[in-house]
Amino acid sequence: MFKRQTTGSVVCASCGSLVGVRDEKCFSCGRRNPGLWGFAPLLRSLGNDLGFVTLVLWGSGALYVASLLLSGRDIGLAGGGLLSILSPSMPSMFLLGASGALPVFGLGRWWTVLSASWLHGSLLHIVFNMMWVRDLGPAVADVYGAGRMVIIYTLAGACGFLLSSFDGAFLPPLPLLRGAPFTIGASASIFGLLGALVYYGRRTGSQMIGATAMRYAVILFVMGALMSGVDNFAHAGGFAGGFLIATMLDPLRPERIDHIILAVVCLAATALSIIASVVTGVRLFLP
Repeated sequence: MFKRQTTGSVVCASCGSLVGVRDEKCFSCGRRNPGLWGFAPLLRSLGNDLGFVTLVLWGSGALYVASLLLSGRDIGLAGGGLLSILSPSMPSMFLLGASGALPVFGLGRWWTVLSASWLHGSLLHIVFNMMWVRDLGPAVADVYGAGRMVIIYTLAGACGFLLSSFDGAFLPPLPLLRGAPFTIGASASIFGLLGALVYYGRRTGSQMIGATAMRYAVILFVMGALMSGVDNFAHAGGFAGGFLIATMLDPLRPERIDHIILAVVCLAATALSIIASVVTGVRLFLP
């Protein structure tokens, strides 16, 4: 079960059809590298995203619960409106890796551009974001491959938070666009996935995929612009980051093993960023 298969046939991780272990493309569903370099028997049970969406759902959920526990009596309730129901305290989110102008440029916590995508500021915030991750993650994995999907998700989120932090620290306020002293949420990465799908539509000529992704991005951006407290610079930066990263990863080329390796590096760097936030944060809070 745990041995790599180098010859013969395997079951495509996406559609279940028999394919050659060395086939570059599944002739039934079009998935690239359907044999997953011989590891398909081991990995196909995780789905076409190799379990990343599940990891995001559970990881973000665990960190949200942790932020509530750290908040103690400072948890926000319904008094501030629906968007503030069960909102963690600012110190708890800072401790776990909130990003923004103050953490990044004020305190030098530059690594928080990676950790902030896994944190959320209220019950509705995490529910809606996880719904989008669950819908968009497998779709991007279908056309780019799981490794490249993880890369896009991670780096696009970092681009969004870096742009938001830079704006909040150095640029004057602009209409509709605003950076933030503190910022969290998976929405920057979600916009990155949408940007990658828009590029896929342009690169492959698939107008349906590109147009649908662009329509979702515009709707979400307009909604964010009309709502208070939404980090629109993170959304814009995430979308641009996802689009540009997708151009470098080129969905028309087969996914390679180094994409999987880079995806693992992205996940490891994210985990280290959360650990670094906790370690340095505890030092700041301790007398």
